[in-house]
Amino acid sequence: MKKILVVIALSSSVLFACNNKAKEEAALKQAEAEKATAVKAVKDSLRLDSFKRAETAKIEAEKEAKHQAELVAARKAGQRSSYSGSGRTYSSTSSSSYGGTQPTAKKQGWSDAAKGSVIGGAAGAVGGALIDKKKGRGAIIGGLVGAGGGYLIGRGEDRKSGRVQPKN
Repeated sequence: MKKILVVIALSSSVLFACNNKAKEEAALKQAEAEKATAVKAVKDSLRLDSFKRAETAKIEAEKEAKHQAELVAARKAGQRSSYSGSGRTYSSTSSSSYGGTQPTAKKQGWSDAAKGSVIGGAAGAVGGALIDKKKGRGAIIGGLVGAGGGYLIGRGEDRKSGRVQPKN
C-alpha cells in the first residue's frame, strides 16, 4: 500500500510540474505578444510624430513664402512694413524715404568681405614670413596685401549675394 501511495504522489507531482511549466510558457508568450504590441505602438507613434513635424515645417514654409510675397508687394506699393517671425526680421520701407534704395532683409554674422580679409591676412602673413628673410617685415607686408585682396574678393561676393548694393 505504501508503494502505491508513493507512486501516486510521485506521478501527481510530475503532473503538477508539467502543468506549471505549460502555464509559465503561456504567460511568457503572452508577455512577448504584449511587448511586441507595445513596440509597434511606439514605432507608430514615432512615425506619426515625424509626419506632424513635417506638416508643421510645410505650413511654416508656406507662411514664409506668403510673407515674402507680401514684402515684394509692399516694396512695389512703396509702403512701410516690418515682420518678425521664425527668428528672422524683415523690414520694408518706401523708396522715397531713403533716396531710392531697395530695402534688404537684415542679416547677421560675418560678411564675405570680413571673412575674406581675415583669411587673406592670415594667408598673406604666413606667405610673407616664409618668403622674406626678415620674418616680421614679410609677415606684416604679406598680411596687409592678403587682407586687402581678401577684402576685395569678399566684397564682390557680398555684391553678388545682395548683402551690399552693387555699384551703379
